[in-house]
Amino acid sequence: MSSNQPGRHDGQRPYPRPFVEPGANPTWIGHIQPGNYQPAPGNPAPLGNQSWAVAPQGMQRRSAGLLPLLLVGGILAFGSLLLVVPFLLGNTGLAGFIIGFIASLIPLSIVLLTVRWIDRWEPEPKRLLWFAFTWGAAVSIAATLLIQPLFALAAPTTSEDAYSYFMATVQAPIVEEFSKSLGLLLLIFAARKYFDGPVDGVVFAFTIAAGFAFTENILYFGREIASSSDPGTDLVRIFILRGVMSPFAHAIFTGTTGLIMGFAARKWHSGYAVLAFFVGLLPAMFLHNRWNSMGQGFLVEYFVVQVPIFLVAVLGIVFLRMAEGKLTRQRLLEYARAGWFTPAEVDMLATPRGRRQALGWASSRGRAAQMRAFIKAATSLAFTRQRILSGRDVHVHQHDELEQLRRIPGLRSAVLL
Repeated sequence: MSSNQPGRHDGQRPYPRPFVEPGANPTWIGHIQPGNYQPAPGNPAPLGNQSWAVAPQGMQRRSAGLLPLLLVGGILAFGSLLLVVPFLLGNTGLAGFIIGFIASLIPLSIVLLTVRWIDRWEPEPKRLLWFAFTWGAAVSIAATLLIQPLFALAAPTTSEDAYSYFMATVQAPIVEEFSKSLGLLLLIFAARKYFDGPVDGVVFAFTIAAGFAFTENILYFGREIASSSDPGTDLVRIFILRGVMSPFAHAIFTGTTGLIMGFAARKWHSGYAVLAFFVGLLPAMFLHNRWNSMGQGFLVEYFVVQVPIFLVAVLGIVFLRMAEGKLTRQRLLEYARAGWFTPAEVDMLATPRGRRQALGWASSRGRAAQMRAFIKAATSLAFTRQRILSGRDVHVHQHDELEQLRRIPGLRSAVLL
């Protein structure tokens, strides 16, 4: 026997099913459980009659909360440089170091510009990006140098080729990916408010990998200058290989770890974070191994295997960006129904076209900076709501939500003045 009435029918008192607004799960990236859903706080003031002042105190508290992580990162980076810089100079010489440093800036710029594009929708704090970069450029390099000798003891000594192959295909993938991804593990625990989705994981992973590849390129480029009988030709050759054909190699390796850890961060649990760290290392190490294993058939495998992997990564990032946009729009629509935004504002704040038009309009009136602040605050608010609905640190994020809502009217007014 069935019934059309909601709730329980087992002889006990019926209770209503949790109400979830239409479209609350706009994409797989932001799926929430009905039991975690709760309506957005109502706006006590009419939209046309708001003059609350901007309240930046919440933002200041969040920045202060990152201070221990940044201090630890700075100390580790400084200590690592004491090991890494002499190692580089010993292998490249001063001239090779300088030339390698300058040449390495080109692939570094390519990767960091890509990170900036990926991170444009909901930007991460610059301090965390600096932490990620210095971790990759200094700390992970130092960790690799310290762990590497342990693998050298296990490497075959039957021939120099066998030793080199083992170190390139076994030691490098395991040690380098582990050292880089330790930075992600620190971030997911110490900056969990910001590391809460797959896009965040990719952004942090790409930034760490960019730093690692930058230092590694200084070594490779500088060593050609120091040891080659034809340094100009050999530098061009290795620059084409590392700077033109594979500037994103390390980013894609470590990006798989960041992606998996980002998905785990959607539903916060410390055990999930650690498990995702180890699971995420597997594809990163595998891709790294396959890259370092390419030998005489390098060009064939590069175009048949590596280029398609790169294209899949590009498509994946595009889909993640689109999912972020859909999620932002849905969460802001919920605030609009609570009286905080108009439907037109939601389209302006939560669609690429709307943002472009809004910034163009604001620029013509000298209000571009104010419009960017309004867009950034609305996006941050949408992701705060997503954290609440996912059941992560609900009370903490509800406090953040109220502070962010207090800022919205003042930011709107600043645009319209």
